[in-house]
Amino acid sequence: MESSSGNSKRHGMNYSIMAMNRSIYPSHLFGDVHPSLTLKAVVVHACDDENSAPSDSFMGCQISRKTGAGNARFTKYITSRTASHLNKAIQHFQLVLDQCPVGHPDRAAALTNLAVARLEGYIRNDLQDIDTTTSLLRKALELRPQGHPDHASSLYNLVTALNWCYNKESTAVCIHESAQLCCKLLPLCPEGTYLHSIGVDSAVGYVIRSLPIDGSDEGIHLRRNMLELCPLGQQHRPSALDKLAWALFIRFTQCGNIDDIDESIHLRREAVSLCPEGHPDRDSYLNNLALSLKDRFDYQGKPNDLDEAISLHEDALRLWPVGHEFCDYSLDNLGSSLIARFNKRRNIDDITRAISLYREALTLRPPGHPHRDTTLNNLALALKTKYDESDVSEDLNEAIDLYRESLRLTRLDHPERHRTLHSLSSALCSRFTHTRENEDVEEAIQLCQESLALLPSLHPDRHSSYVWLKNAYLSRYRIQHNPTHLSLAVENFRLASGHPTQGFPARIQTALNWVAAAENHQHDSALEAYQVCLELFDSHVMTQSSITLRREAATSFRNARSLPVDATSCAIRHKNLRRAVEFMEQGRGQQWSLASRLKTPVEDLESANPELAHNYLELSKRLSNAAQSSVTITDRAAADQAATEYRRLARQWEAVVAEIRDLKAFSRFLLPPLYEDLQAAARYGPVIIFIASQYSCSAIIIQTSGDPVHVPLSSITLTDLNDLKKRFTRAIREASLMNPKESRTDLIVLSRVIWDEIMLPIINVLEDVLKLKHHSRIWLCPTAAFTSIPLHAAHPFKTNADRSKEPCLEDLYICSYTPTLSALVRSRQSMKTRITPSFATIGQGQPGAGRGKALLAVDSELELVQKLVPATATRTSISGDAATRAGALKALEENTWVHLACHGKQDPTQPYHSHFVMRDEHLTLLDIMERDVPHAEFAFLSACHTAVGDEETPDEVIHLAAGLQFSGFKSVIGTLWEVNDAVAKHVVEAFYKYMFDPKYGGVMDCTKAAWALNRATHAVKTKVPLEQRMVFIHIGV
Repeated sequence: MESSSGNSKRHGMNYSIMAMNRSIYPSHLFGDVHPSLTLKAVVVHACDDENSAPSDSFMGCQISRKTGAGNARFTKYITSRTASHLNKAIQHFQLVLDQCPVGHPDRAAALTNLAVARLEGYIRNDLQDIDTTTSLLRKALELRPQGHPDHASSLYNLVTALNWCYNKESTAVCIHESAQLCCKLLPLCPEGTYLHSIGVDSAVGYVIRSLPIDGSDEGIHLRRNMLELCPLGQQHRPSALDKLAWALFIRFTQCGNIDDIDESIHLRREAVSLCPEGHPDRDSYLNNLALSLKDRFDYQGKPNDLDEAISLHEDALRLWPVGHEFCDYSLDNLGSSLIARFNKRRNIDDITRAISLYREALTLRPPGHPHRDTTLNNLALALKTKYDESDVSEDLNEAIDLYRESLRLTRLDHPERHRTLHSLSSALCSRFTHTRENEDVEEAIQLCQESLALLPSLHPDRHSSYVWLKNAYLSRYRIQHNPTHLSLAVENFRLASGHPTQGFPARIQTALNWVAAAENHQHDSALEAYQVCLELFDSHVMTQSSITLRREAATSFRNARSLPVDATSCAIRHKNLRRAVEFMEQGRGQQWSLASRLKTPVEDLESANPELAHNYLELSKRLSNAAQSSVTITDRAAADQAATEYRRLARQWEAVVAEIRDLKAFSRFLLPPLYEDLQAAARYGPVIIFIASQYSCSAIIIQTSGDPVHVPLSSITLTDLNDLKKRFTRAIREASLMNPKESRTDLIVLSRVIWDEIMLPIINVLEDVLKLKHHSRIWLCPTAAFTSIPLHAAHPFKTNADRSKEPCLEDLYICSYTPTLSALVRSRQSMKTRITPSFATIGQGQPGAGRGKALLAVDSELELVQKLVPATATRTSISGDAATRAGALKALEENTWVHLACHGKQDPTQPYHSHFVMRDEHLTLLDIMERDVPHAEFAFLSACHTAVGDEETPDEVIHLAAGLQFSGFKSVIGTLWEVNDAVAKHVVEAFYKYMFDPKYGGVMDCTKAAWALNRATHAVKTKVPLEQRMVFIHIGV
């Protein structure tokens, strides 16, 4: 029973190949095939007591004499095995039956005796007819309905006859009927009854093991019924669990429903748990659990599933060493998982070992072995994978020869013949790329078309056939440059990425390859390819049951990191600026967008349809809770169950959302916003999106009305930006070691670069084209490499001829940042209702051993802030021992304004674990995200690294400041790097003086925060070094 799932491989630079292992299902994993032999020759009991006397109607009459004569002959047959005795017994029992017409009280016993004699003859091959026997037993059962004292005995007799029929003739209808009867029989035979003692349990066990694995709904329903017959502690429960798991596994491979493979894994985990070390079937159940995990990895791409599958296969191989009759299966299955891991992690040792395992398995399957074709196919796949990595032509030629031999040995009606067809196609296509022999690519195309012809329209493996056919056409186009071939390749990209029964990871990889091909060959489908990619990513991430799993899903595609900016760049190059803005919004900050869907206000919907609004809010809350609770689950089985429950809730949520969209005024409910919707972000000043793509760097300015304005940044490239980012990091680090009075020469040089290369072209448009007045507000929305550059610090550091200073960016405009346009729109919308302000200062300057150095200025900073807060606000302060995780969370939830002074830590590998250091436990980004504080207004984060995202997913903008904005704070001051608490106190003091100074109104208005920060950094120029003025940024309204 080799793995039945696909394996992705990289071909060339950008093109994923999805060849497949072949699968077989050996009979040993379904148990032995011997029905119960305990049916007694004479079954004339009137009750379930073996000592009961025959019915009185048999006594003193011809019926009694004939029955006795039949029993005597039957006993001689049993001992002598002479067929003539059997024939005589049957004649006597037939005469008895003839004398018991319909309605006779002994007719059921007569039918049973005749049937038992005939069955024994059938078992011993002295009779060939089983249909007459089962017919007799069915008639006897009809005469003994439920409640009759012999009902259970009649059920048991018919089950035994049907089991023998299946054993000798493999008649599927017999074992299915037997299974249905067992569901009725077993509850009637508790331990201690006669039928239980003579082997009814064995008969049921035979049915469980022998019932053919059927992935149909009816077959799975029957398997569920069989499992119900085997409660915990019943000896056949592991087998019943595994057989139901097989049925679900098969339905998954046919239909691609992830719930089936999840349940299969859950059932197999229980089967393994019921078979401890030393159990004779533990090896099989380990192997089968590994197969299900590997298939789920292929569908969902979760690395943990693959790692566990390999570990389980290793365990099974230790139980099936060389010389064991099933060692070849274990070798093949482990090889399959190693290839999958190689495709994921590119460790050459994995593919080398896989080839070695397959060669060993092939020696155990010599010519004539029924499964030699499977191992030939799998060895060919491993060699082809190695060729893709090392480009050794001998590996490719051997793979082609092995594929051809496998295909020659595979029956035309083999259910997995299509896999060898498209795998051979892939190898031929690779050789065509190398040798340019047209015959190879023509055969490759023909083989893919043949594989498609074998598969129904919704079979998951059609995806792989489309991929291989695409690859063949694309390879042909690259050599022959016929546009028709490129068009055919694109059509198969379209079919493969849209195939509904294939898992999202495979479809996403196909769409990414489509993007690469369209960009490389300048095909007009590029925008469509990007759109498909973004939609698939959105759907895939939404299926993940926790926030951390969503990020893992988003980062698992190595060539997708730049997708949002590349899509935006493509739209710009196609002169479609509105689409460019929509692409950027759809692809950027995806984690926040998904989470915010579950917090979407529904006031308008409540007016239009209160019941629907209630259902949506209730399901959103349950779905959000399920996602958050899944984060802390470490047990694999529990995590699987949580994921299944999450998907169940997600389907209900999606159904309600679809129902909402059917309402006329809500047709775009929760769909990616259109440009017209996003334009609301620029209501109080233009928003400037900075695009750093491998294809071009540019800016898009969004105005309150009209089309967006494109500003090419032609003098800077992505490479330049990455270099600038590294130089800034180095300059900041060096500045932190300098005396405050020393000149920050490197930072000044870099600030000039930002001014000249990035901001000056934009300022020219703002001033000359858009006529934006000086000191107006602008919002910066950086992407990719731009996120690590302090754009607000752009400065010419230039003196004019009249000795006046050339103004810098913050002299000209009031700068704020926004992670996305939607985040800014949401913050403004949620300001419709305001409550009486309350202000909390939270400080932790003594975090304790191992949690960071003491921050000596924290307490004085808190005192200073408290003095500057208007008396109209309710004031709270927590510090020292009171500044715990719980205390900080309580303050965040209960106050509209918060000032937080402590150590901040951005976790570069797990950004959701970024945190503020409290007295006892860390206050993490996840803690903050779980809170919903709709009336919160402003937060000042006087801590290090609170507004910088992680390197791996810069466009997700996952940092502490963004988390506070998501939880409800409309206006946030954050930091880009380390803060010196002693000198930063000067910025804090100046900020709050401007924020609350009576001559500027004295009102607690969070929309003034950007202006107050701008004024404060100007005011402290002589006290605070440049890097400590640049460190603070404003985010939000």
